[in-house]
Amino acid sequence: MADDTIITGLDIGTTKVCAVIGQMNEMGGVDVIGVGTAPSNGLRKGVVVNIDNTVKSINKAIEEAELMAGVEVESVFTGIAGGHIKGINSRGVVAISSKNHEITKADVDRVIDAARAISIPIDREVLHVIPQEYIVDDQDGIKDPVGMSGIRLESEVHIVTGAVSSIENIVKSVHRAGYEVEDIVLEPLASADAILTDEEKELGVVLVDLGGGTTDIIMFINGSVWHSSVIALGGNHVTNDVAIGLRTPVSSAEIIKKKYGCACQDIINADDMIEVPSVGGRKNKQVSRKFLSEIIQPRMEEIIGLVQREIKISGFDELIAAGVVMTGGGSLLEGTVDLAEKVMNLPARIGVPEKIGGLIDTVNNPLYATGVGLVHYGSRNKSYSELYKASGDNLFKNIMKRLGIWFKENF
Repeated sequence: MADDTIITGLDIGTTKVCAVIGQMNEMGGVDVIGVGTAPSNGLRKGVVVNIDNTVKSINKAIEEAELMAGVEVESVFTGIAGGHIKGINSRGVVAISSKNHEITKADVDRVIDAARAISIPIDREVLHVIPQEYIVDDQDGIKDPVGMSGIRLESEVHIVTGAVSSIENIVKSVHRAGYEVEDIVLEPLASADAILTDEEKELGVVLVDLGGGTTDIIMFINGSVWHSSVIALGGNHVTNDVAIGLRTPVSSAEIIKKKYGCACQDIINADDMIEVPSVGGRKNKQVSRKFLSEIIQPRMEEIIGLVQREIKISGFDELIAAGVVMTGGGSLLEGTVDLAEKVMNLPARIGVPEKIGGLIDTVNNPLYATGVGLVHYGSRNKSYSELYKASGDNLFKNIMKRLGIWFKENF
């Protein structure tokens, strides 16, 4: 019989698959008891392109985490990202028809249904409907209108959709690996759960998850999500630039990037030299670290510039008082925060998982932000797991059923 206190987050990324096993403790928190990682060879830009390779990576990562935790995993909360992810804001309006004009949970359900009643192409599916605020008779900024009196109730929501085929392939990969999918969660939303503080979310903050194939963006204002998007550029593009610029194999370029790379030329010593492996049996060569930075910085400026453009497109660029929090493997590149502050003219910091117990030292790294965030998410949504224990064929019907339960319990 499965242990209901065990929660597993599965981050299926372009460069790595990461499994984090958590256990709910008596204090209501979560302790990390197992972590496993494996190279990811079956995804491109966050989308599954080879199911067999993805299955192997999932099995390896989860088995490693199981060995560390001493437990057996049966189901996972799975993250999803990729260029197919789209986020839009929507508004719904309903009239309060009860005699005393008191707003009930049923009214909240109706207004959420009205907000999500937008035209979505047949090849896309709703992943999340996230309430932002409620408006009662022109009084805005309301988080929970239940019990209030009013004639007219409006809701602002953020709707996240993804391509049906991409969602199905993630689910198929997990099922073929031998595990059930308890829920599918937008990866930057999960990462935000692990690394952002409530104060940052209230003030206004942008989370930038620099992954291998994509850069994920999510924006919080007044404690709610108001913008989300994905840029189809990531750390792999930087690695390819290094490989071409230094004429070295991609595997060597990745090692050089991690060990010696810098996103900001201004903070490195021009006299530092590094040894670069050549191809075709040629001798290794010496290049300056500054030259390496000259290759890396333009690509990082492009990525950060696109993030800045997304912030402006959102229309909330003047409300980001808490600045930018950067996470993911790409944030570990030296000089990334300095470059971000320079390009975006906003305060920036590196985000690592917080509000977690257990193996803190192991997961105290941006690489584990999504995995830990999925465990956090799972600890709050464990009651929905039974909706996903059937098969992937009914996944999307179950998503809609889950959303109905979620709104009834929270509003």
